[in-house]
Amino acid sequence: TFWRYLSGTLFTIPIWLLSGRPPITRAILPIHLLRGAVVGFSALAFFWALSVLPLVEVVTIAFVAPLLVPPIAALLLKERMRKQSLIAGVVGFLGVLVAAGLPFGAATGPEAPLRLAGVAAVLVSAASYAVSVVLMRLRSARDGASTVSLLGTIFPALILLPFVLATSVPAALLPEKNVWLPVLLVGLFGAVALQLLALAYQRMEAQLLAPFEYSALFWASLYGWLFFAEPLRPQVAAGALIIAGACLWQMRRPAGLSGRIR
Repeated sequence: TFWRYLSGTLFTIPIWLLSGRPPITRAILPIHLLRGAVVGFSALAFFWALSVLPLVEVVTIAFVAPLLVPPIAALLLKERMRKQSLIAGVVGFLGVLVAAGLPFGAATGPEAPLRLAGVAAVLVSAASYAVSVVLMRLRSARDGASTVSLLGTIFPALILLPFVLATSVPAALLPEKNVWLPVLLVGLFGAVALQLLALAYQRMEAQLLAPFEYSALFWASLYGWLFFAEPLRPQVAAGALIIAGACLWQMRRPAGLSGRIR
């Protein structure tokens, strides 16, 4: 997680420079530091859960995050919760369940406590991620997308650095030579994704964009088929159609509705 954000910083700095170097004042640093801590904590919880639960379970449980965005946005941003957003979120989550072909494995036997801890970690990660999305919406509208992107990579890396130093021997701090290219690519794609997300949340309400998080399931299935020869299961296609329908319905906003924070 540390190297993902440090690598991302290498690419968000040029984006910030090309955007005209928006001012980064002392007054805005505390909220960005808070968001950096939330982002880093969310990522760590997610990756720890991956070590104790199957991938499909972790990803599917994590999709509860878009359901949490509307109430958190209403609490922190004073956005009026819209019935359309809640319905789209629920329908999108049903699409995820269809695509994943669940139910999950039962939490029984000697590994049950560890599995339950993994589920709890995913839920905590999802809740933290939802908070970070709302904070992104808040600061993107005020500080600009490039500033949010830059500080959204610098602060998680700085916060995670002491933990990396405390838990790694010196020889293990640097990635091996054969993984430097993937590390840089992760940073590049992460920086581009973060910039696009910040631009989106700068223009629309958080609850209106949240259901589009579910579209990641379609891309994950497509990339799995292209790069890892993973079969495209019929239930994935069915779930993707449900998710797409929820997203398209969500785009039908009332005329004249402004998503900007006043």
